[in-house]
Amino acid sequence: MRYFTFAAKAAAATTALLSLGACAPHPATGNATGNDGHAKDVPAATLAGKPVSCISIAQIQESRVRDDWTIDFRVSGTKWYRNTLPNRCYSLGFEKAFSYQTSLSQLCNVDIITVFANGAAGGPRGSCGLGMFQPVTLDKTK
Repeated sequence: MRYFTFAAKAAAATTALLSLGACAPHPATGNATGNDGHAKDVPAATLAGKPVSCISIAQIQESRVRDDWTIDFRVSGTKWYRNTLPNRCYSLGFEKAFSYQTSLSQLCNVDIITVFANGAAGGPRGSCGLGMFQPVTLDKTK
């Protein structure tokens, strides 16, 4: 019983403290992904500088999960970074929620995110590595 209590507290603390999620339409309402995990309605982006390996956690104001491959991070007002994952992160585009753990004050391309399911059957669904953070100007901010 002691192990369960510790594990439950650790999981709750991690989720509460480090969870970033975005509210977005359910796949059945127009954000459906094909078999490759790419959504049809990911906003086009224009490159706005060289990619960086890390962004400051304190400056992250919003994250928008676009599909199983793409997360956009808004920092410092209107500046956006697009993170294109090097490998597909199954169910990320459907769940639209993830958490991460880092001992640094930055989120980096070597960090791992964990997909979390929403609803009554919530909880971790798998982990995936991040890619580089590409500064972009979004053509549409859906």
